[in-house]
Amino acid sequence: MRLEYILILTFLIGVLAGLRSMTAPAVTAWAAHFRWLSLQTPLSWMGSLPVAILFTLAALAELVADKLPKTPSRTAPVGVVARILTGSLSGAAVYYAGSNQGYWLGAMLGAAGGVAGCFGGYQARTRLVKALGTPDYVVAVVEDVVAIGGSLFVASRF
Repeated sequence: MRLEYILILTFLIGVLAGLRSMTAPAVTAWAAHFRWLSLQTPLSWMGSLPVAILFTLAALAELVADKLPKTPSRTAPVGVVARILTGSLSGAAVYYAGSNQGYWLGAMLGAAGGVAGCFGGYQARTRLVKALGTPDYVVAVVEDVVAIGGSLFVASRF
């Protein structure tokens, strides 16, 4: 696989973590568990069944919590930090699986993608709600589908 393609996929998994912070690591963990992604130490723990289940439960909780009216904005400091961390983790895994050249570049690209997805996703969602005149949860569900489908797409490329 060409390095340019791996770099794009690495950034993209970070962007998807920016949309839904726990979806990208959950899909990445399952991909490692099913050996779609080949991860070595120090990220080999992501492929364990308990970790995949834990990330999946967190992702499901996030999908529900995102639709609640009192949920803080993803652009609040805690939300941004979560997206940087999960984008970094997912990016490191995707980059290593594709390149076998270490983790750090993947972690940095994933973190940058997390920030881009966080703020870009917020802008896209708020603008779509206004432009379409639909309730926020309708656009949020579409965003869920993009985050899940996009993460599966990235993870299945290896």
